[in-house]
Order: sequence, then C-alpha cells, then structure tokens
Amino acid sequence: MKKLLIPFFIIWIISFSACQKELEKINRNPNEPNTVQPDYLLSNGIKSNVDTYWGQDATMDGALLYVQYWSKIQYTDADRYIPASTSIQTVWSNFYAQGIQDFTTLAQLGDSLHNPNYKAIAIIMRSWIFQQLTDLYGDIPYRQAASIEQYLTPVYDSQRVVYNGLLAELKNANTLFTNNADVQGDVLLRGDPLRWKQFANALRLRIALRIADRDFAAAKAVFDDVAASGNILLQKDSLVKLNYLASPNQNPVGRNRETRNDYRISKSIVDKLKALGDPRLSIYATVPKDTNVIIGVTNGLPNDSAARLGFSKTSDAGAVFTATTAPAILFSYAEQQFILAEAAQRGLISGNAATLYNQAITASFAQYGIPVAEAATYVTKPGVAYDGGNYKKYIGEQKWLALFGQGLEAFAEWRRLDYPQLKPALTGALNGKMPQRFTYPSSEQALNGANYKAAVARQGSDLLTTRVWFDVN
Repeated sequence: MKKLLIPFFIIWIISFSACQKELEKINRNPNEPNTVQPDYLLSNGIKSNVDTYWGQDATMDGALLYVQYWSKIQYTDADRYIPASTSIQTVWSNFYAQGIQDFTTLAQLGDSLHNPNYKAIAIIMRSWIFQQLTDLYGDIPYRQAASIEQYLTPVYDSQRVVYNGLLAELKNANTLFTNNADVQGDVLLRGDPLRWKQFANALRLRIALRIADRDFAAAKAVFDDVAASGNILLQKDSLVKLNYLASPNQNPVGRNRETRNDYRISKSIVDKLKALGDPRLSIYATVPKDTNVIIGVTNGLPNDSAARLGFSKTSDAGAVFTATTAPAILFSYAEQQFILAEAAQRGLISGNAATLYNQAITASFAQYGIPVAEAATYVTKPGVAYDGGNYKKYIGEQKWLALFGQGLEAFAEWRRLDYPQLKPALTGALNGKMPQRFTYPSSEQALNGANYKAAVARQGSDLLTTRVWFDVN
C-alpha cells in the first residue's frame, strides 16, 4: 500500500506545481513590465528618499526642532521631545524599503545591463541613505540589509563598521564610472560622472570627520586618499540639490504649508543671527503680518502658551525653504569648505583653516545671493572672526547657521561639535536633556527582536538621550 502512495504523492506535487504555474500565468498583468526600468527606478529613488530626508517625519517634526532651526506654535509635542510613533516608523521604513532596497536593485540592474554608471550612482545614493540612518539611530542593519530573501531578520552592525563600510563603498563607486555609459532618469546630477564623483568624495570627507574623534588615523587616510586621487570635490558655489517642481512634485515643506501653519522659526537662531548682524536673517525668516519685526518662538512651549503668541505675530521660515519649488540641498560647497577648514585645523590636511572657514561663510552667503563684499565684512566681526584656539565654537556656530534647513546634517554636526550650545526645550520631556538620536521603531522590537536587543546591549538603552558612537562627549 505504501508503494502505491509514494508515486501518487509525487503525481500530486507535479500537478499542484503545474496548476500554480498556470494560475501565475493567468494572473500576470500583461500591461505591467516584468523588468524594472533603471531610469524610472533612479528618478523615483532619488525623489522619494529626498522627500523623506526633507520631509515631516525626519526633519520638520524631528531634526529641525532638535537643533532649534524651527519651533512649533501648535501641537507642540514634537518640540517637547515627544515624537509620534508613526514618525519614528516612517523614517526607518521609507529609508530601508524605498531607499536601500531600491538602490540595491538599481546596482544589480547596472550589472545586468552592463552599465556601470547606474551601479555607481546606486551605490553612492545607497551610501548617502545609510549615512542618514546611522547618524540618526547609531547601530543599524547594514551588511545584511536589502537581502530579505537571505536575511529576513538582519543583524545590526556597529556604527564604526557602517561608516568604514560606506567609506569603502564610496571609494569603489568612483572607480566604476565610464564616459561610455548613458544614464537616464537622474534628476539630481543629470548623469554627469564628474559631479557624482565630486559628491561621493564630499560624502567621504563628511564621514571621515564623523570618525575623526574615534579613529584619527583612519580619518586622515581618507583625506590623504581623496587628495592623492586629484581632490575631485565640489566646485566653488556648487550644490548637490533636488529641484522641486509644481504639485504633485513639490517640496515637502511647501506641501505641508498648503494645509498647516503650526511651525515657526526658533528664537534660538533668530537671536544668534540678530546678535551677529547676519544678513541671512531676512532670508531665513519672514516678517509677521501684524508686526515689523522678525520674532522667533521658544522651543518646547506648552500648547496653550504657544497658541497665545498668535500666528500673525510670529515668524515662519522664509520662502526659500517653504516655497513649492524650493530645492532640497543634500550637500553644499559651503559645507565642504567647513569640513576642509576643520581638517586643516586638526592636521588632517595642509592648508589655512581661517582662509577655508572664510570661504565657507562666503559660499553660504553666495548661496542666498548676498554679495561677497558683505561676507568680507561679516567674517571680521567679533564673534565671527576665526579663532583656531576655539575652532569647535566658531566652526560649529557658523556651520549651524549655514546648514539652516538641512536638519539631519545639522543635527549630526551639532552633536559632534557640541556647538552651538543650545538650551533644552522649555517644557521638554527628557528631564532637562536634549535628544541625541532617534529611537528604533517598534516594528524592530517585534519582528527583529534578538538583533534589536543585541544592538541595544552594545550601544546603550534605546532612548532619545543615548549618545551614538561618533558623539564623543
């Protein structure tokens, strides 16, 4: 009897498989392509991830409040360090599902299509996203990420491992570019291999400073290698930016302002700009309708106190950030020169730190159309004129001013340099402390619990106040 059952079982398996294949054939959409087109994947990957980087969950209700660029005049929980669980989940999910996964697929398409430029761009964009993730959370899934078929529950790598891995990937990406491979769908740098190489090298220098306090020799090796390869860096006053269009491809901040009016510019940055007589004040902030004076709002007010200030009596961020077509900046020449100024001061490169610092401020002014002559006067002012003996204060404060709007990068640099010295939110929920990271989403605790617990045991409690590896107190 058993001998008869065995062949029957085999026949049943074959029949079931055949039926399944037939069902798959019947249910296949003839109008849906089986192969992803690289140009569409690239365009969507850039747009969706820059939206996350510039959008509400990571930036408007997170980093922009933490570094006191913005504040809130309504629904003030986020400004009091009480993030919404949906925001925490969205940042993580979007960067991994719409970022790491999509650009990994694009890199694979670059191989299959024999177009190394797609692969190189995909690696650079994926590295940029990983950098955002580890800056925000600390230890993250990295080496096993984007391989869900193989690693359903990826392990968390230490921040040191992530940064070193990204440095290697970015260096390798620059060796892949060729002038004989056309790229379509590049809405960021128009498929220009040279500009992508410049961006990759700028990211390498950014990451090198992240690790410099922990591993100075490794950081110096990066600066030496970039110099040895020809210093292919951003050219004067250039920007790596996504130019937004009209709806539905508008700036996320502009989209937010179509239906909401609960954000204001922070009193902290208004006070600093006023104290320095900084001409960027009138660009960064609006003049309220009912006054003739720019007025910032203190971070972390309770809802009732904030509401009494009045929408028409307090300043919103300027149109250069809130307009529908306002660009999202990923990297600026000004930031690059601040990096080089600090590197020169610390002996990572040769050069005059004060000159590079002045170039960085001048570039920030130029970014907003402020004449060079005004920058030349500004850099000589007390409180601005460079003092190498206190470089963290001078570079930290001016970099903070220059990065206005780039909340995630400013949040990382504020933690690394410890300047400007900001006061915690007035009624913050962290017992007089300020956020030092984002917490992991609850989905990781539920679905990747063992690896989540291992990361927490290594890094420290999963709290907003836990410092990440690069943040040396």
